[in-house]
Amino acid sequence: MEAETCKKELVIEIPVDVVRKEADSVTTQYRRVARIPGFRPGHAPASLVRQHFREDIRSEVVQALLPRFFESAVKDQKWAVVGRPRFDDLKFEEDQPLTCKATFEIVPEFELKEYKGLEVEEQEPTVTDADVDKAIEDLRERAATFEVVTDRPAADGDDVTVNYRGVDANDPKAAPLEATDVVVHLGSKGTVSAFTENLQGAKPGDVREFQVTYPADYPQKSLAGKTIGYRVEVSSFKMKVMPAVDDELAKSVSEFATLEELRAKSREDLQERARYRTELATKQKLLDALLATHEFPVPEVLLETQLDRRLERLVTQLLAQGVDPRTMEVDWRKLREESRPEAEKEVRASLLLGKIAEAEKVEVSEEAVDEIIRQLAQERHETPAALKTRLTREGELDRIKSTRRNQEALNLIYRHAKIIRKSQ
Repeated sequence: MEAETCKKELVIEIPVDVVRKEADSVTTQYRRVARIPGFRPGHAPASLVRQHFREDIRSEVVQALLPRFFESAVKDQKWAVVGRPRFDDLKFEEDQPLTCKATFEIVPEFELKEYKGLEVEEQEPTVTDADVDKAIEDLRERAATFEVVTDRPAADGDDVTVNYRGVDANDPKAAPLEATDVVVHLGSKGTVSAFTENLQGAKPGDVREFQVTYPADYPQKSLAGKTIGYRVEVSSFKMKVMPAVDDELAKSVSEFATLEELRAKSREDLQERARYRTELATKQKLLDALLATHEFPVPEVLLETQLDRRLERLVTQLLAQGVDPRTMEVDWRKLREESRPEAEKEVRASLLLGKIAEAEKVEVSEEAVDEIIRQLAQERHETPAALKTRLTREGELDRIKSTRRNQEALNLIYRHAKIIRKSQ
């Protein structure tokens, strides 16, 4: 293995008698179906078949023998190959051994150091009355209703329904921006301030005209750096009506009859989430400590795959938020490179936990895998059977099993750790 890498090179030599036997076998197959002028299929001499289909026969011999001998050589060395090998310097001469150089990467070999009994501090999870108040307020927000307002002008907090037409001030001939029944949340963080300022005090039927100059880094690329003149007509507006914090609220948002019961359940849920977050943070501390004591190189092919996955997750998150990644001014290549240190850490963690799982003979049951698939299928609106078939075809099912196995290994490390709990 090269210094600080997982790359290896291997010269494969296939004996001449093995090559000759395989070439004869392939020639026989060609002879059965070969159409050569002057001969019926299957009756042409083998020497003539070899002459007519020389390159095809050689190619099939190489494709049949190289992978087999490569796998045998790798198995003898007890190497775990990642990615596909690259074959170079092929030498295939008559009555000579077939030789080739294989370049590939392997899972790094390293010695496991102590991973049980690690000492780590853990903050005692706490839930305050203020935390419970916020949880109740969130429920109250979700239970809010909206009522049409007719006896006053629009104000912050109102949802104003408008029709608008926008014209580029620097390019009046460009196609205008037009929309109907658009809801503008006055005073909302996501609302362009000019819309809030100009629609405050408006009434149904009012028309407001104003300009908006968008910053150069505005997320919506089609508007970035432009000045748009808007003509906005107010159709109607609604105000948010918040329910009182009482027993009726508890009944409307939960199965509980009283506010006291709802608060108790909210506190219990918050404590459970706090315990989960605390445990997660402690596990990360333990993993960081293990990574600090286990130095080993990372296969480049695994690192590149992890970088791809990180970007795919980012794109998926943006799409889920309604943001088109193509409209963003992002240097994706630079972002990918900046993600390299974290991606490398993730790969090293996966390899380390995988080795611990192997040492502890951690297994993942089919039932556990099926439950993961069931949850994923529900999120993706697919049937579990269809999703499992697709994941298997794409090679993702093994990754799911590996990830779950690594999680179990980290759980084992956590269970055997010496945890010092500290009050906040």
